[in-house]
Amino acid sequence: MTLGNSGRRALRYCTALSLALAGATAHAAETGSEERLRLLERRNQLLESQLQKQQEMIESLTREVGNIRRSQDQSGDSPAADASSTGIRLGNLHLSGEAGIAFFNTGSAGFAPHSEFRVDEARIYLEAPIWNEVYFFGELNLATREDSDLSAKLGEFYLDFENISQLWGRDTQLNLRIGRLEIPFGEEYLHRDAIDNPLISHSLADFWGIDPGVELYGALGKFSYVLAVQNGSAENGVQDFDGDKSIVARVGWDPVSWLHFSISGMRTGNVDVENDRLSAIWFGNGFFRSIGGPDTTRFHANVVEGDATVRWRKGHLSAFGGYVAYDDNDPAADNSRDIFFYSVEAVQQVYGKLYAAARFSDIIADDGYALAGHGDFGTYFFDRLSTRLWRLSLGLGYRFSDRLVTKIEYTIDRGEELGGAVRNNEDLFATEAVFKF
Repeated sequence: MTLGNSGRRALRYCTALSLALAGATAHAAETGSEERLRLLERRNQLLESQLQKQQEMIESLTREVGNIRRSQDQSGDSPAADASSTGIRLGNLHLSGEAGIAFFNTGSAGFAPHSEFRVDEARIYLEAPIWNEVYFFGELNLATREDSDLSAKLGEFYLDFENISQLWGRDTQLNLRIGRLEIPFGEEYLHRDAIDNPLISHSLADFWGIDPGVELYGALGKFSYVLAVQNGSAENGVQDFDGDKSIVARVGWDPVSWLHFSISGMRTGNVDVENDRLSAIWFGNGFFRSIGGPDTTRFHANVVEGDATVRWRKGHLSAFGGYVAYDDNDPAADNSRDIFFYSVEAVQQVYGKLYAAARFSDIIADDGYALAGHGDFGTYFFDRLSTRLWRLSLGLGYRFSDRLVTKIEYTIDRGEELGGAVRNNEDLFATEAVFKF
């Protein structure tokens, strides 16, 4: 069969239409694919934006938690901060405590030359909410290493006004404490209690103390701060016989989670020699005291210290160092002293719950100062001045849990008295079991 002209024309039209339809279909398919790709790209962009926002939120929450922890830790709040995981609740009152049972033996010139078993520390903590974000914290010291008897003494005792900065819509920026407070100079005092200290001994400088006063503390981003005004004297812990107050300030910085720095400054204020007798802050296993003659009526010390800590999963390395400027108003002599101190500590988990710790600390006072160290307190704090004292402490500990730790340690103490006599019979061997409830 042959097609006429009209048939051939119809066939050509059909063929052209088919090709046009096929091209349109291909173009539509191609256009649809591109549209689907654009939709997928937009969805991916939205998902990436949501993930970014979630990451920013997580980082913000992490910073806030870190701020809260830093503002608590940097203000010396370790017993109260830990108490929620231990202790006994009696209504709104929370009762907890910690203690250390130890054995000490030193050389013949040390504080324990006859091998002593003793209760090294025993403390009871009380805390309770008062109103909104106002809290009470109290501490009863039944035994401390520095006391020569077992009479109970009041430790920290304060009201804590937390999150005052909520008045302008910010958490942790400003908090206030009033009462008997730990002196917030340096950072060793934050980990000085036996349950927190990786060793049994402390550094030679060992700054710590409890003094009535007022304290502001808080955190802003990666920075934390503490500012305290306190009495500054230690005779009875109640009355201050000189109106010149102690002022302490510390600023901390955590650029990343595993790295911490801080710098502290303190002036003890003038301390009355006859009535106050000693500074409130502990130094060199003793206090700051007058080294002036009988006509001296006042003395003071200004101190600055820098701290740094690097942490990793199973240990840390920390160090601090600083300078003391001591002076008094002795009319017969210039007793000004420049005293330098430093300490380096390393702790590493060895196997399981077993850890090793080492600390080297040093005090240098070229013109001599009262440095008790591990020596007999009556001899080396009251009767003789030393130009240098250094300490190397080596220990092992086994942490059964956060509530029970056992430790063993050997410490080498060496030094030199003003005049050249050597101090070398004060080495310490100690073991201790520490627990909290």
